Amino acid sequence: MAYYPEGWLINTFQNRAATANVSALSDAMREGRILEGRALVCDSAHNLLVDLNGIRGIIPREEGAIGIREGTVRDIALISRVNRPVCFVITDIEKSGGQICATLSRRKAQERCLHDFIESLIPGDVVDARITHLEPFGAFADIGCGLISLLPIDGISISRIEHPRERFFPDMDIRAIIKSKENRKITLSHKELLGTWEENAALFSVGATVAGIVRSVEPYGIFIELTPNLAGLAEARPGVFPGQQASVYIKSILPARMKIKLVIIDTFSYHYKPIPPKYYFEGRHMDAFRYSPDGCPKQISTVF
Repeated sequence: MAYYPEGWLINTFQNRAATANVSALSDAMREGRILEGRALVCDSAHNLLVDLNGIRGIIPREEGAIGIREGTVRDIALISRVNRPVCFVITDIEKSGGQICATLSRRKAQERCLHDFIESLIPGDVVDARITHLEPFGAFADIGCGLISLLPIDGISISRIEHPRERFFPDMDIRAIIKSKENRKITLSHKELLGTWEENAALFSVGATVAGIVRSVEPYGIFIELTPNLAGLAEARPGVFPGQQASVYIKSILPARMKIKLVIIDTFSYHYKPIPPKYYFEGRHMDAFRYSPDGCPKQISTVF
């Protein structure tokens, strides 16, 4: 069975068919299928009420997530799911007072995902993920059934950024790579999927004028991001500050030194919404990543 970040299943034909009526729900319960529905309410007892096409579904508080019962996870993990998709398995269907009610367990769905999928992951494995929220130090991402891992800010891209919101937004779907794993705590990386220096530099040619983003202003020059994994250096000039958009002329591309020399044509302040990343690696496992070109004295690499 494949496991996905929460929200990936809810609008699929299979999920809609499995939640269409009582008979379909009964079949899904018998088969132990993981389904999704929208959490409408978190009541005063912190039970989640889930919409199942007019049939009432309830996730009891202790079944809302791994760790709630043990007290190692706070109830905000339940409250924050209101008006969002939640995964679950059906544990019971009963009729009470003329109303059909399905008892659901998100915890059991998470335990299956943990046992069957996440515990088998090793460093270098590539997974699908959905960004859940952003902090100055990194992005949190759902890698399956609402189980969250951290993608530190320095693992997002080679080009340095001030905040993860410059790359991602909540509910954005990305790919990520397992950087480390310790006691079920997974740390992710991302920059290794965005291509080497040469792969990114191949998108540009000397003499072209292209778009960029000012990333840092130093006494010796201004670093302009051309792609998330590629930046060039322009001469210092007044009135330029990090975060500005820029148009730059490409003066030279020097693979042996891993440098691109730029001339700033113009800068202005504007915020564009992050666009989906361009991935150069499409496989499911990476043993090592070397960013630097052959023969370059400065070597940047990752070994998983």
